[in-house]
Amino acid sequence: MRIATWNVNSMRARVDRAVAWLERSDIDVLAVQETKCKDEQFPTARFEEIGYQVAHLGHSQWNGVALISRVGIEDVQHGFPGMPTWGDEPVAEARAIGAICGGVRVWSLYVPNGRTLDDPHLQYKLQWLKALRSVGQDWLTAQPDAQIALVGDWNVAPQDDDVWDMAAFEGSTHVSGPEREAFQGVLEAGFADVVRPHTEGAFTYWDYTQLRFPKKQGMRIDFVLASPALQSRVKTAAIDREERKGKGASDHAPVIVELT
Repeated sequence: MRIATWNVNSMRARVDRAVAWLERSDIDVLAVQETKCKDEQFPTARFEEIGYQVAHLGHSQWNGVALISRVGIEDVQHGFPGMPTWGDEPVAEARAIGAICGGVRVWSLYVPNGRTLDDPHLQYKLQWLKALRSVGQDWLTAQPDAQIALVGDWNVAPQDDDVWDMAAFEGSTHVSGPEREAFQGVLEAGFADVVRPHTEGAFTYWDYTQLRFPKKQGMRIDFVLASPALQSRVKTAAIDREERKGKGASDHAPVIVELT
């Protein structure tokens, strides 16, 4: 089975690319982030036409997550237990959707950005990751042999080699100590980054500005974290840098894990 994650940065703007990519990449389950649309606006029919089912969570033109699967979508969950809320009138944002696809509990996650080191959104981000660690630990305690994939745009570069130049990120989010510690907490809960061993030195995101992509000035912020039972099934992994090229590309590349 092949599982992928991709921040598409607006599904309506990139549905043609997404459909074409699925057709040529032999992907069984695609977790999507930043769909930027309400449920009724998601182009579900386009994916059903090529044999996929869709589960989408979107409230507005912001955020939005989805699962697109050709191996079934069962027990769909919107948000995870304890997930923090945001806003003057706090609501649960469209940042997490989970379902069982081909026997694996796949979570499509869009971790809050954090914005700046002194912005309240950073505290929201840290609380969000802390809650994810807690619930992830609970899942594995209750069922140690559970096959769980926590995948998506984490908005954290957990190691120095996950950015093109640490000096360029001095005083910025994504690389701060608290954010890296929060990411590490999810690993300590029992999950592992199963992509890094196969893609050393590779990035998953390149800003649209200042020719970051052709200059190879990117970041690794998209991850697949697997539970112990799922880790043993990982055959290989890859980052499809080619999909970042061309007109109308997302600023993120798809990340793929192949399971035995």
